[in-house]
Parts: sequence; C-alpha cells; structure tokens
Amino acid sequence: MSRRVIGLVSDTHGLVRADIFDALAGVELILHAGDVGGFDVLVVLATIAPVEAVAGNTDPAGSPGLSESLERVIDGIRIHVSHGHEVGRPTPERLLARYPHDVVVYGHTHRQLITRAEGRLAINPGAAGPRRFNLMPSVGKLIIEDGRVEAELVTLLL
Repeated sequence: MSRRVIGLVSDTHGLVRADIFDALAGVELILHAGDVGGFDVLVVLATIAPVEAVAGNTDPAGSPGLSESLERVIDGIRIHVSHGHEVGRPTPERLLARYPHDVVVYGHTHRQLITRAEGRLAINPGAAGPRRFNLMPSVGKLIIEDGRVEAELVTLLL
C-alpha cells in the first residue's frame, strides 16, 4: 500500500488563511468538517486538492457543495466526517459512540484534538478561520499507510 495524506479542515467561517497552502501542500484530498462560510472557501481550497465538505451549524441549509455528513473508505480505513453539533456538545466519546468508523472527523468546538480509543481516532482539526476563544487556528492531516492511520495537527499563523 502507498502512503495517503488527507487534509482536515474545519470552521473556516469564510476565511482561508495564507499559510493553509503550505500546511496542506501535497495532500490528495481535503475533508472539511463544516462551518465553511461560503462556497468561495471551497473553490480556494480546491486549488490545493479536491475538497469534500459537510455543513456546519452556521452554514445556510442547502449551501452548494455541502453534505450533511460524509463517509469514505480510503485504503480500508472507514472515515466519517460531520460537524459534530448533531450530538449536542461534541466530545470524542460521544462521536465515537455514535459512529462506528475507524476515524471520526468533526469540528464545531474550534479546539484541536486527537483522541485514540480502542484503535479508533476522533479528530478535530481545530478552527482554520478567524481566531476565537484564545485558540490558535489550525488544520490537520490524516496519514494512512500499510493499514494504519495516524493524525497530526498543524498550527496556522498567518
């Protein structure tokens, strides 16, 4: 199997930071976990790699290019993407209990987090858009290789 690197983005809220291009350089796909803030964000991110995105609680119903949730299988790894607000206050425990996938990607809280539980991952890449709640903007990467999956977080500065 080859090494696959997937970009993870959430909570852009209409802002694409300049350093996201370096942070996600070389990814083959970007999964956006909602609160996109407009179709233009998806167009700009698509200059890095193809983008698949879900709607967040601030995205208007029926926004173009946004699904309610996404489910993908990449090299045998089952991935679920949703904004997380559908479980109330999203926590890794709540999301892993609701979705049986190997990897659950979510947003909403703006807090970057990687949790491994019983061989599964819950990942919040943090908020890539406007800085809020005294948290640094960030994105994530999902690395799939030889049937294993790892994740890393990348802080955005610009």
